[in-house]
Amino acid sequence: MRIIIELLLTGIAVSVAAFLSPGVRVDGFLSALIAGILLALVNATVGTLLRIFTFPVNILTLGLMSFVITVLMVLLVDAMMKGFETDGFWAALLFALILAVIKMVFSSLTSDRDR
Repeated sequence: MRIIIELLLTGIAVSVAAFLSPGVRVDGFLSALIAGILLALVNATVGTLLRIFTFPVNILTLGLMSFVITVLMVLLVDAMMKGFETDGFWAALLFALILAVIKMVFSSLTSDRDR
């Protein structure tokens, strides 16, 4: 049951972040849900490999490189599916920032409920 709630919250987070980000479009909730799942999978696989390879640069930039990799993963998901579109790097950057904040809020709300 928890995984279903997490998936629904991910879809809601992607939908809200796309609504608040100029230059990002999602065709519907199903596309937002798929985009959220793809973002998680791409970050867990390709993103992890890129973070390992760019570890020295990540240390020098105090973690900024890790965020740039996350933005690149958003652009990769944009290229992978039709129902999720971004207008370039800056739109994807704003989307990633808003999505991170929304997921942080959702995480704090669900962790408070678990106590």
